[in-house]
Amino acid sequence: MTTLQTDWCPGFTPGLDPVEMKRKVQAEIRRETEGMTPEEIREFYRKGSEAFQKETRRRRAELAQRQVAANQQ
Repeated sequence: MTTLQTDWCPGFTPGLDPVEMKRKVQAEIRRETEGMTPEEIREFYRKGSEAFQKETRRRRAELAQRQVAANQQ
């Protein structure tokens, strides 16, 4: 499968079915949160949000470093 590099979404894969991916992730979340109290579910989402934000910051920093290095060449 070919990988298309873009500045907005590195590693975008043509043919990816985002709707199917969304359904799978939602089913996984339902399984993971089954039986949790509302407070536990909020904590589950808070932790996931923090992890997502941390990963986004890391990837943006890496991209910025690559752009600086490319501009210096």
